[in-house]
Amino acid sequence: MEHTTTLPLPPAGSTPDDPDRRRWLAATGAASAVAATATAIPLVSSFAPSERARAMGAAVEVDISDLPPGGMKTVEWRGKPVWILRRTPEMLAALKGHEGQLADPESAKDQQPEAARNATRSLRPEVFVAIGICTHLGCSPTVLPAGTPNPSVGSDWPGGFFCPCHGSTFDLAGRVFRNKPAPTNLEIPPHAYLADQRLRIGDAS
Repeated sequence: MEHTTTLPLPPAGSTPDDPDRRRWLAATGAASAVAATATAIPLVSSFAPSERARAMGAAVEVDISDLPPGGMKTVEWRGKPVWILRRTPEMLAALKGHEGQLADPESAKDQQPEAARNATRSLRPEVFVAIGICTHLGCSPTVLPAGTPNPSVGSDWPGGFFCPCHGSTFDLAGRVFRNKPAPTNLEIPPHAYLADQRLRIGDAS
């Protein structure tokens, strides 16, 4: 984009030592500086990533070798929290037996990559990866283990996630329970294993 600045003319009949000429030179220098700045700013800005590029977000690599059974870590991708939970055999067993209480037990709705459209909603049964945002109004649920005294869930609670904002509940595969405000299961982001204990979040290739 071009930017044109018109500079003032020197006073007629002025000499090099004339005060009017000195004022003109000062004004010209100031105007030139403004013109240079106006030209430089768009050029410098073009090197900065655009808002859209920042919003798109790059893939994130995560080392999960330090994640113990039953442990969960949170990373950020596209400005969203992504949970990585290493489920124990007991947690995996708790995914069975309450399918009739779930709104979408077979993950029929498109909230996960095709490779995670299974009973555990994961690429590997023991490692669960999900975006930690409730699908109702975008609140962040908390972990509620089985046997919790929290009165918001029943005594038969199998363990999972509870959104304190409006009471939506999800099991340890992120599947939403029936008759809750959240309309769908938790979203599973695209991801892939780069190595046995290393994940890439945001790119399934």
